[in-house]
Amino acid sequence: MKRSITVDPPPDLRLTLGHLNGGTGHPERPRTAASAWRASRTPDGPVTLHVTVTGTTVDAHAVGPGAAWELDHLPDLVGAADDPGAFPTNGHRLMRELKGRFRRLRIARTGRVYEALVPVILGQLVTRTEAKRAERALVRTYGEPAPGPEGLTLQPAPEVLGRLRYEDFHPLGIARTKAGLIIEVSRRANRLEEITALDPAAAVTRLESLRGIGPWTSALVVGEALGDPDAVPVGDYHLPNTVAWALAGEARATDARMLELLEPYRPQRYRAALMIKMSGIGAPKYGPRTEVRSFARY
Repeated sequence: MKRSITVDPPPDLRLTLGHLNGGTGHPERPRTAASAWRASRTPDGPVTLHVTVTGTTVDAHAVGPGAAWELDHLPDLVGAADDPGAFPTNGHRLMRELKGRFRRLRIARTGRVYEALVPVILGQLVTRTEAKRAERALVRTYGEPAPGPEGLTLQPAPEVLGRLRYEDFHPLGIARTKAGLIIEVSRRANRLEEITALDPAAAVTRLESLRGIGPWTSALVVGEALGDPDAVPVGDYHLPNTVAWALAGEARATDARMLELLEPYRPQRYRAALMIKMSGIGAPKYGPRTEVRSFARY
């Protein structure tokens, strides 16, 4: 199935989709500004989607039981309703520069909670390297082929992970507390998808009612599943320092200071933080680097 829509200015697919946690990409064709592959699970079943951008035209080709659902939600996925031009720079020189540089960054709304939640859980309290290693191991072990001949692999289905025990996660380098939480959210997956019908504040409350899900996890999931441009992930190890260095020249900052600096950019604080992060700006590093660990050997 195919669909074409017009989006002006057009999305940069690498920027718009590249930071998402949910879904999987093509094993041999990296995402570019004008082309992206994505395998996902929709309410109607799995789907493989190929999106291309030519001028202001976004073309999509989808295969699998979830093709119709995915194409119906194509405008949400590429952030067609998002308005990058409305970002308030508040006269800050750097933010004016980043607004122009990332004018084709659109905040996607995937409409899928569970597929974003599991990778974010894996990212709790570890380095990005550790999280991605565990995610690849989980997909490799319990995922399944996505529709079509392109060789994409779907993230594991909730009914598969919901039947596992901690002992099944341990060889993949996933700690007991995370394994338990993944099992729990997998068993509640259908109920969790209901939060896409809520406003962001209510969605955060629903997510955080589960033990093990705090502000960092809920913000990342709501930012992705609901396309909330104001969802700031409080509790990130690096983000407060990065934001403070970019906006105020301060090498170290607390979450409270980060929120204070981002307040002028409400209701687009997530976009502000995301642009700063994507720009490559980083606070000076002091002390030892965080060790990359593997729980599989313990």
